[in-house]
Amino acid sequence: MLILISPAKTLDFDTPTTTQEFSYPELVKESEALIQICRELSPSDIASLMKVSDKIAGLNVARFNSWSSDFNLDNAKQAILAFRGDVYTGLDADSLDEAGLKAAQNKLLILSGLYGLLRPLDLMKAYRLEMGTRLENARGSNLYQFWGDIITDEINKSLAKAQSEYLVNLASNEYFKAVKPKQLTAKLITPIFKDCKNGQYKVISFYAKKARGLMARYIIDNDIRTQEALIKFDSAGYYYSEAESSIESPVFLREEQ
Repeated sequence: MLILISPAKTLDFDTPTTTQEFSYPELVKESEALIQICRELSPSDIASLMKVSDKIAGLNVARFNSWSSDFNLDNAKQAILAFRGDVYTGLDADSLDEAGLKAAQNKLLILSGLYGLLRPLDLMKAYRLEMGTRLENARGSNLYQFWGDIITDEINKSLAKAQSEYLVNLASNEYFKAVKPKQLTAKLITPIFKDCKNGQYKVISFYAKKARGLMARYIIDNDIRTQEALIKFDSAGYYYSEAESSIESPVFLREEQ
């Protein structure tokens, strides 16, 4: 069972890494092509394109200009330890030991606007390039067209290597749009997390993001391989609702926090 999650806007390159183990991104040539395009953009272009402040735009100009593919532990960091945010709070990768990180490396894939697809221990450099960015390129007018079938093909390679029957989609809609579901070689499962608020169960973004990370960690820690085992997920008070679920979209509920 492989897991698919989104990256995060928040990055941490200051906290020392918890492991010396690492791997290299598989799609770095594609990343280099995107970097070349981004280097043609002015700070005002980036501010408008990414809808960010002038300060963040300037930071990203500097990142694009200094970016190179010579990844090492002095100038890059493992993706699972570099990303922060709600999903990664739930995942709590900093608490994984060497065996846990190895398990994550074999089970987890991270979608990325710049890197396409990252394994947990793949080294990456600081960047900001969200998948929904309308970046003109030789293949089209946005990153979805730039990546085309490339990400899906890489996921299928990982599925074959892991001999996995299932792909658990814990990514956001923005990022999962970069995947071609009909071309996947595994059964797709997209869990839904609902929290009770004022007597009604609904998807609350903050809680749902953290729950995706919690489920990713649950799959890693317990070596989950079947749907029957997956629906036993009970982290942080969530429980499976058979009445609201389908095979493709199991629903997990939690009482009001």
